[in-house]
Amino acid sequence: MSINNATLPKAPKDLCFSELDFIQDNFDVDNFLQDHRKNDKLETMRDDLGVYLKLLRSAMIDLINRDYTDFVNLSSNLIGLDKAINDLQAPLGQLREEVMQVRQALDDEIVSISTNLNNNLKIRERKQSLYSLQHVYKSLKKLSSILSMKTFMENPTKIDILEQAAIELNQLKFHMSRCKLDISIDQGKESIELENLYLNCLNELFLACIHEKNSNLAIRCLRIYLTLDKITNAEELVRHELVRPLIYNIVNEENLQSDPLGLQSIYHKLLNILNVELKQLLDITLHPERISVKGFNFLVNSFWAEVEEKIEQYIKSIFAPGDPVLFHKRYTATLEFLTKLEAECITSEILMTLRNHPQYKSFLKKWNLPVYFQIRFQEIAGHVETVLVEPVSPDSITGSLISLAQENFSLHATNVVWDNLLRIWAENIYLYQLFHKFWKLSLQICSRYQTWCQSAMKQVWPIINETNNSNDSEHCTRLNFLVYLYTDINKLINALPSFLQMVQSKIKNDNVTISKLLEDSLGETAKNLANLLPLVTKEIVNELSEQCVTYLKQVSDIPRLFRRTKRDVPTKPCSYVKSAIVPLTNFHIDYNKIIPEIVILWLELTLSSLTESYLLFVTDVLTSVQKTEESLRRLKKIRDKSTGILPSESQGISDDEKIRIQLKVDVDGYANMIKDLNISITNIHHLQELMDAVEAAVKK
Repeated sequence: MSINNATLPKAPKDLCFSELDFIQDNFDVDNFLQDHRKNDKLETMRDDLGVYLKLLRSAMIDLINRDYTDFVNLSSNLIGLDKAINDLQAPLGQLREEVMQVRQALDDEIVSISTNLNNNLKIRERKQSLYSLQHVYKSLKKLSSILSMKTFMENPTKIDILEQAAIELNQLKFHMSRCKLDISIDQGKESIELENLYLNCLNELFLACIHEKNSNLAIRCLRIYLTLDKITNAEELVRHELVRPLIYNIVNEENLQSDPLGLQSIYHKLLNILNVELKQLLDITLHPERISVKGFNFLVNSFWAEVEEKIEQYIKSIFAPGDPVLFHKRYTATLEFLTKLEAECITSEILMTLRNHPQYKSFLKKWNLPVYFQIRFQEIAGHVETVLVEPVSPDSITGSLISLAQENFSLHATNVVWDNLLRIWAENIYLYQLFHKFWKLSLQICSRYQTWCQSAMKQVWPIINETNNSNDSEHCTRLNFLVYLYTDINKLINALPSFLQMVQSKIKNDNVTISKLLEDSLGETAKNLANLLPLVTKEIVNELSEQCVTYLKQVSDIPRLFRRTKRDVPTKPCSYVKSAIVPLTNFHIDYNKIIPEIVILWLELTLSSLTESYLLFVTDVLTSVQKTEESLRRLKKIRDKSTGILPSESQGISDDEKIRIQLKVDVDGYANMIKDLNISITNIHHLQELMDAVEAAVKK
């Protein structure tokens, strides 16, 4: 870039562009015109480009004139170059011919050597084939001689003969595999027949050793199978000749239905076969610390494969989830059977072989756990929903005052919710494979109960009868329900930690992460339930307040009792004060000995609300009395002025003063009744303000 800038003629300053614009890497004519068109007209740009074009042409002519000598010298230096090139062509061509001749000679020698090597290889292979063919004839003759011995089956050393024949059989297979010559059909058939005859003899001896519990001979037979690479044959032999006859009379529908223990009894008998009939075979093939033969897996390939096949073939009804009780019983029995079967796997390799076996995986998939859970979900959630969807009524209360101090729940809905929470994790319902779904169902039931509590507080309480005391009965019944609801929620919150411990005890391997997740999720549920308690408290306070505030409204009747009635100066509180406190007194008597702390809180909140209302009522009365008193005073002055009578001093206590005194007596009585409830008046909001108001009114 710097070199181009040095050789490029510089544009005059009065032009609308710079010479650097033309050498940018991203130079574009359209963009150039667009950018400069904003500043100058196209005619100006055309003139400027023409000026700069003349500068470029002059610079090009100067460059040619300056470097003319170099151009001339370059052409003169090329004179005679064609002749020099022609002089080199002849020797280079001759050299090329010589190289080609040498290369052809080398290629011919390579082909000759390769041919000789291939011929030698064929000769060696033919010699080897002839040698192997010779051994094939010898092995066939020797093996036929060994197997055709008349004394073979009676010879007590027949295992030795089988071992010797195994060597010959291996040599026969080896040489037949290496022989490249075509072996006659008769020899091939003879080889197959001799091998089948040998395997029949070996199978008979192996089964006899198993029945006779002869471990030494069985080990030698297994080593022969191993030597011949016939492990699968041995496993199939045990499966068909030993395992199948034993389980034929065990795994069937008749035993499943007639036996009191059903499937559990079948599994017990199958494990008995494993521990008795196949014990010797498993001991010499599975235990690495003993004298054993490795490579065989009779537990999986012989026993389990046959058992699973017969279960699926003859008692496939056990997989039906229609009856959840029976399904749970059979599934748990199956898991117990599989656990004991896995316990027989001495090493982790054998255990993984069992678990990864196709029949093992397919067997577990046949148990339709999602359908089982859906049935249980409909049973449990349906029962809970049936109860919670019913409107609240006196029948919703199943407990009594005594039950409040006990661990038992007082509401039918809470009892149903708790019983079904425990039912989910009962031994006859819970399955570990559905742990996450059962836990989700538990949280859903708790959430549904929370929703029910919210709706129950808003429902209109049914009227029991149409008598005069119907309202009292209604309030009392609803009040009792709210108290029971509060205590039930509190008991349920306190019971959740024990419920969590019960659930955590069902976690396998004490997984800390899962335990923490369960604790967090249930803690959120407990927090949501705890948020209901202030709402219930508010409803209880409102219910008590409604029962009491009606009587306090009678304070507005006090002026009527004293105006122009010539009543004596009041010394006792009106009856409405006692009537207003009676519901609270009864509530205190009913619940204080059972739930004293929360009862005091409820009464303090209720009395604070009542006192606030009472203060408003008293203030209205005092204001009305003052206005009436002032109005009467003005009328009296007008009357006295019109008649010319001088105003005289009032004699005795006026009616308005009696009204104020009565209000003070009522308020004092109200405060004393609060003290009788063992409640500190300092905890009652607005009470001191009320007392100060009537005190100030009396002193006027």
